[in-house]
Amino acid sequence: MTYQPPTALPRNLLEDEEFQRALADHDFGRVFRLARDRAGITYSRIAAECDIKPERVGTLARGKGRITSFGKIVQIADALRVPGHMVGLAPRPWEAEEGHGLVTPSIGPTLRRRTVLQAATSTGLAAALPALHRPKAPARITAGYVQQLRQRTARLRRLDEILGGGDTYRVYLAEYQATKRLLREASFTEQSRRRLQSLLAEQAQQAGWAAFDGGRHADATALYEESKDAAREAGDSDLLGNGFAFLAYQTADRNEAVEIAAASCATITPATPASVQALLHERMAWACAVANQPDLTERSLDAARAALAATPKGEPQPDWAVWVDPVELDIMTGRCWTELRRPLRAVPVLRRALAAYSDHNARDKALYLSWLASSYLTAGEVEEAARVTGRALDLASGVASVRPQQRIALVLNQLRAHESVAAVREVLQRAA
Repeated sequence: MTYQPPTALPRNLLEDEEFQRALADHDFGRVFRLARDRAGITYSRIAAECDIKPERVGTLARGKGRITSFGKIVQIADALRVPGHMVGLAPRPWEAEEGHGLVTPSIGPTLRRRTVLQAATSTGLAAALPALHRPKAPARITAGYVQQLRQRTARLRRLDEILGGGDTYRVYLAEYQATKRLLREASFTEQSRRRLQSLLAEQAQQAGWAAFDGGRHADATALYEESKDAAREAGDSDLLGNGFAFLAYQTADRNEAVEIAAASCATITPATPASVQALLHERMAWACAVANQPDLTERSLDAARAALAATPKGEPQPDWAVWVDPVELDIMTGRCWTELRRPLRAVPVLRRALAAYSDHNARDKALYLSWLASSYLTAGEVEEAARVTGRALDLASGVASVRPQQRIALVLNQLRAHESVAAVREVLQRAA
């Protein structure tokens, strides 16, 4: 038998809806409070088993502070015997012996997104998709096995095309955690260790992006910082640059964002893949646009476009940057000129690019349409702004991402100054 900690939670509490919500939200203060109130587990026992100071447990239980360290989340899950999937982790080693198996739906090729999300509401998307089963690790990790995991990461990245970070965060976080555990527990050659570190950096960035998209900014920042550490250890300058670029993208201080974006571009060398160069330059352009630096914005956009144009035919590009193409760069160009209040530049490029952009990418298209609507408003085209905002509302409906809603809310607030226009009244009523 495996060790059974005195803080192991009873099954009826693990099945409680309120308790599951607390776990899903990583609200461990509420978890501790419910464990005490409903299972009689004292804070002192929780503190001892989770290696947390007793006063810290009490403070968390009163709703003050958060636990964001991934190592500490693992420790809490093991101490309370919380199955990994309930907190976004891979299955814990003790689960099979203690009978924490999951009954999940059979998923065939015709299963629609709504079915998956209904299954995922209580257990998390990672648990609802049997296809997320990780290939069994060999006794000694090889470069070939790491490549299998990298291909798996690329496949899972496609979820981001149709689902928001609110749905995908725990999937990507579980992948990151599983790779981190491999690095801690497995044996490998030096080459496979470096490759695994690089993969960890890539997975941390994907999980960080989903956290950002789902409104978990503190989690996103922590993951981006960890990705930079992993990239440095792996000697992967491309992923290091992307870690800086991600941080710049969500940094609230505009001048600081420009500095961080400049650090990302400083990682570019002649060996940097063209798509990565374009990605880092366009993120620099965005930071400069938000900071109201039009000249540097234009230079950065030109550099991104030159990088794409100079891509050698057939040159392999990393999967995490391959989405940067001329259409996407046009969209970023339009967004930048919108931020700089240059509608005569922004509107034509956004209209052209969004006409070629599939509704399949509903979250992103809704988001990008909000910038087109803003530019129309700046140009005084109120009816067009209202029409485009209505289209963005349609696409954003049901997407688990805070970003389209936040952007659309800004546009709606601007439209309220024009409520005398029938098209505006209609879209405001729809939004309400």
